[in-house]
Amino acid sequence: MKQEKIDRINFLARKAKAEGLTEEEKAEREELRNEYRASFRVSLSGIMDSTVIQYPDGTKVPVTKKNRPTC
Repeated sequence: MKQEKIDRINFLARKAKAEGLTEEEKAEREELRNEYRASFRVSLSGIMDSTVIQYPDGTKVPVTKKNRPTC
């Protein structure tokens, strides 16, 4: 997600606390939040795909969806 969109999310959050948002701004904020969440999940999935657990006996087991915590 581009920094401009993150900045916009933060701006809308500050404005919501200070003075409130219009219905259009609320819809925009929700759309941006959903996009951010989706981006975060993709990023986290990529990290988890390259993660391995190393046990004391030296064996390495890749983390699979079966033993991953859910978001």
